[in-house]
Amino acid sequence: MKHKTVLLAVLISFTLFSCGEDFLNKTDPTRLVEGNFYQTEQQMEQAVNGVYSQLQDIIRNQWQYNEFITDNTTLHFNPSDRGQGPSLEAIEFWQINPSTSNINNLYNSYYQTLVNINTTLAKLEAASFEESVKKPFEGQLKFLRAYYYFNLLQYFGDVIVITEPLETPEQAWEYSRQPVAQVYELVESDLADAVASLPVSWDSENVGRITKGAALSLLGKVYLTKKEYNEAVATLREVTSLGYELLPSYADVFDPQKKNHIESVFDVQFQGGNELGEWSDFIYTFAPRESVGAVINFPGQSGAGWNIPSRDMIAAYEEGDLRKEVSLKEGYTSLEGEWVPVPFINKYNHPHAIRGRTDDNWPVIRYADVLLMLAEAINEVSGPTTEAAGYLNQVRSRAGLDPLNNLGKDAFREAVLQERRVELAFENHRWFDLKRTKSPQELADFLNAYGDFEKSNPTTSRSGIPFTAADFVFEPHEVLFPIPANQILINNNLTQNEGYK
Repeated sequence: MKHKTVLLAVLISFTLFSCGEDFLNKTDPTRLVEGNFYQTEQQMEQAVNGVYSQLQDIIRNQWQYNEFITDNTTLHFNPSDRGQGPSLEAIEFWQINPSTSNINNLYNSYYQTLVNINTTLAKLEAASFEESVKKPFEGQLKFLRAYYYFNLLQYFGDVIVITEPLETPEQAWEYSRQPVAQVYELVESDLADAVASLPVSWDSENVGRITKGAALSLLGKVYLTKKEYNEAVATLREVTSLGYELLPSYADVFDPQKKNHIESVFDVQFQGGNELGEWSDFIYTFAPRESVGAVINFPGQSGAGWNIPSRDMIAAYEEGDLRKEVSLKEGYTSLEGEWVPVPFINKYNHPHAIRGRTDDNWPVIRYADVLLMLAEAINEVSGPTTEAAGYLNQVRSRAGLDPLNNLGKDAFREAVLQERRVELAFENHRWFDLKRTKSPQELADFLNAYGDFEKSNPTTSRSGIPFTAADFVFEPHEVLFPIPANQILINNNLTQNEGYK
């Protein structure tokens, strides 16, 4: 894939953002304001590219809310720095409250990008160029709006819905939260429009943009989440006819040298190896503290020690599962030759030329995800049919595991959830999968059992510092995050989620 060397920065609405990966870099560096922008096809492409750029920033932090909060990962405990308690550790230990700063950051980042999507959609509608040119822009923007609102529903439940441009920030303070069902109507409508507007594939200059397959896959996930299983089956079956395949090697799925391959339905694009500002840096967040060059191959370089695979996650792999060595390491050998039993995520650990600037894309939707969703949905409609088992066993076969056959409906459901855990480990699926497949009380019981296990046998040393009584105590109402306190302060129309003060 070609890498262009020109960056742009676009000022639209209230947010300044830079372009994204190679297909986002197509115009001269210019700062423009809304009044003289959106006039040409080129400017519209520039604006859409800016929305992609905001997605990069959201994906960089999504692990906190979709993996770190679950049984999949924990932290490399730092006894000398306890300053993370109010933010990241609050998420890990389920001590979130309306003042937790990272929850506020999550909320703000989504609505900031929605402002830009709505502004760009409105300007697109008024643009004078041909409808055939407008449609792919519209499809990309509506997919992203649907993606953000779908995520907001999982995080917060009822949410504010804004689909029009705002003239001033104060206008946003006049909105109220809308019921989940009403928000889903917007999500489904936007995705239906995206399916109708987007191509099955893009030319080589635009590889990595959102496609029809991505829109169908997300729509299938929406139906699955709503337990509308017949609709999920019909929608996800369409994806199987679009030319996607599993790569023979699981390691190749994440190799930056092979990105945007036949298994990739939608990846967030990053570009390392240069100073253009489009790099990823996931391994720098996930590598153990004090690894000083033993994990990240730069002299003296340690990681932040966040999102460490838990003992429970490590034990989830079956004997002989080829995915385990790709996905995680149970420790590392120090530069002094000593074994250090601090596990870390390995999926995004690849050679790179410049310190802090990796080339790893982030997989949002893979074909393996689609196959497992389809297996799950078919089982709910018809039981574990030969077709459903075939989709599950395609994924297992690539992992070097024996097929699973002759399971009952309940056992098959559990098998698919287990397969999703190990196949999609550390790709930000676990929290939504748990919420989708368990009631709030079931989820509380499940996570509290995991918490008891982690407290009795911590993944990393606590250096003699005990857990607090509130650590790893999950209440059913915590299946939804609180509405940030400062949002309620500035908007009297907002109400708080049940269980939070």
